[in-house]
Amino acid sequence: MKTKYFYWIAIATFIMGCTPKEDNSKVKLMTLDPGHFHAALIQKTSYKDIDTTVDVYAPEGPEVKDFLNKIEGYNSRSENPTNWTVKTHFSEDYLEKMIAEKPGNVMVVSGKNSKKIDYILAAVNAGLNVYADKPLVVNQQGFEKLKKVFKIAAEKNLLVYDIMTERFEVTTGLQKALSMQPEVFGMLLDGSPLEPSISKESIHHLSKIVSGKPLVRPAWFLDTNQQGEGIVDVTTHLVDLVQWEAFPGQIIDSSDIEIISSKRWTTSLAPDQFKNITGLDSYPEYLQKDVKSDTLNIYCNGEINYTIKGKHAKVSVIWNYKAPECTGDTHQSSMRGSKSDLIIKQGEAENFKPTLYVTSKEEGDFESTLKQALESIQGDYPGVTADKVSDSQWKIVIPEILKIGHEAHFGQVTDNFLKYYKNSILPEWEVPNMITKYYTTTQAYKKAIN
Repeated sequence: MKTKYFYWIAIATFIMGCTPKEDNSKVKLMTLDPGHFHAALIQKTSYKDIDTTVDVYAPEGPEVKDFLNKIEGYNSRSENPTNWTVKTHFSEDYLEKMIAEKPGNVMVVSGKNSKKIDYILAAVNAGLNVYADKPLVVNQQGFEKLKKVFKIAAEKNLLVYDIMTERFEVTTGLQKALSMQPEVFGMLLDGSPLEPSISKESIHHLSKIVSGKPLVRPAWFLDTNQQGEGIVDVTTHLVDLVQWEAFPGQIIDSSDIEIISSKRWTTSLAPDQFKNITGLDSYPEYLQKDVKSDTLNIYCNGEINYTIKGKHAKVSVIWNYKAPECTGDTHQSSMRGSKSDLIIKQGEAENFKPTLYVTSKEEGDFESTLKQALESIQGDYPGVTADKVSDSQWKIVIPEILKIGHEAHFGQVTDNFLKYYKNSILPEWEVPNMITKYYTTTQAYKKAIN
């Protein structure tokens, strides 16, 4: 009996040894409760290091249906179609089912911001990596959970990464690259509240086109209790860019931040505008708190004035109903240096296209200095040149091939995440700076409402 017992153990061991091990080097996505269209944009591109089968855990409803329709559209398009296979797991306990079944190793989450940090905390507790749309948190309570998330992730060697698409906008990248050329830019000035050394303004629109079709937003997107206010939502991108551009590769601590002032204000929607955005004929009960005289008033605008390592910064986000004809979301930015200012404009004069200008403060042959600087960054920005606008200002001319658009940036961020996943580590500054970024937004929100 004893010999026979060990015989079967030996056979079992041999069989197990011949069974292929799970390939953890390849990312297998699980998309949780995809309430925002950014979840679909991650899959607008194919990736060799991501398994083509994606499991979706969500409650049944129009939001997940819209997500699935977008994926089907990417699969069936005539140019560069994707080949995603989507396995759906519909239930009311979708989070618990995902945690129990774990068919993948990376959770993607893009939806209700009020729930997001709890999803993320549950995922890392279960040993899952997280690839999340911003913002990870929208209030102080969420920020405390976020610190716990990163502690657990470090202990379990997991990645938690937020999707910072704006780092890949070409004019922003060039603004950063030129700010790192001391012959052109000099040093970032200290600035003041009235003249910050670095500033960012983003104007967004509630009614917009995504992947060629009018976007239908869920009504909860307009509820600040579920979505969060504008001062903690889109400003996440702007605060991130301030850190990323002004202090590249540096670790920034929350003690380096001082909130000077912050404010928030509303955007108003008439009933017909609300219907156009959501497809609904009336306001849901949870929005009634924000309705006055049949007009919905949403605290989706915000401004933060603060210092970061002693440099004055200002970020502001504005949401309008709809963009003017043939325009879209816009971004304005300035970096003030001792030798020049680097300014991104996107107004009528720029045909509403983001355009980078360099304004010199130096005497002498600044044009040659600028051209030499542009030549030195051709590896990252091939074909970029400068056109003289006046004796002290030049417009940076960017080849059209480098202007790939916001939706394509999701593929670029995902490629970055895949690189970090393969190496099982983020840059040393990324996590501390994520913590400081959300410290800045949540502290500004706290100050604005008090």
